[in-house]
Amino acid sequence: MTSTSTTTSTSTSRTTALAEPVLQVSDLRVHYGAIEALHGISLEVRAGEVVALIGANGAGKSTTLRAVSKMLRPTSGTIRFLGEDVTKLPSHSLFARGMAHAPEGRGIFLNLTVRENLLLGAYLRRDRAGIAEDEERAYRLFPILEERTSQVAGTLSGGEQQMLAVARALMSRPRLMLLDEPSLGLAPQIVERIFTVLREVNQGGVALLLVEQNAHKALQLAHRALVLETGMVAMRGTGGELLASPEVRRAYLGE
Repeated sequence: MTSTSTTTSTSTSRTTALAEPVLQVSDLRVHYGAIEALHGISLEVRAGEVVALIGANGAGKSTTLRAVSKMLRPTSGTIRFLGEDVTKLPSHSLFARGMAHAPEGRGIFLNLTVRENLLLGAYLRRDRAGIAEDEERAYRLFPILEERTSQVAGTLSGGEQQMLAVARALMSRPRLMLLDEPSLGLAPQIVERIFTVLREVNQGGVALLLVEQNAHKALQLAHRALVLETGMVAMRGTGGELLASPEVRRAYLGE
């Protein structure tokens, strides 16, 4: 795909379209040594919105998330979170402000139990009643985790580890969740459960910035989406618009 056309977000709900931005990224550039991996990415995520990033391997999707959450240091550009310029803040400061990142590879603590992993997601909180309430919510969203509370996380299946990664991120009560390939390598029924939970989480008011190799599932969930190519934005539109795009369908949906 070589198009640099931009589509308009005509089908995004009016409420979401008028909501305040949770995240604003302007002209974000990232280098790996002498190689520029991101060439001026700009995007925004509004309150209550799901924004998906799709594209081929190496397009810069995961690098974008890692730069936004400050797991990588951007070369230049501006990141604003909840109206504040956080470009120079460290990752833990963003977490404290309400940004949670569930990275590719899950990033859970393999030598700790399921419950210990969950509670680490709430380590900055002091509201014991609220933490207990959110732990129960995690078990409601992912009942298998309740059966595994005392099990060491490294012994879980890949699908169970991904559920734990999402649940742990939710324990911080985030305003924005960054999710990197939540369905990668999982069985279809687990993928369905993950996306059902993400929809419910979003409907509960949490904004999502989603990187997902399953472009069809991502675009079905997303209010808006961006197609990345070699570190640049090639297309923008609503999820429905990009699902209907012949170019996107040929390149990413296998049609």
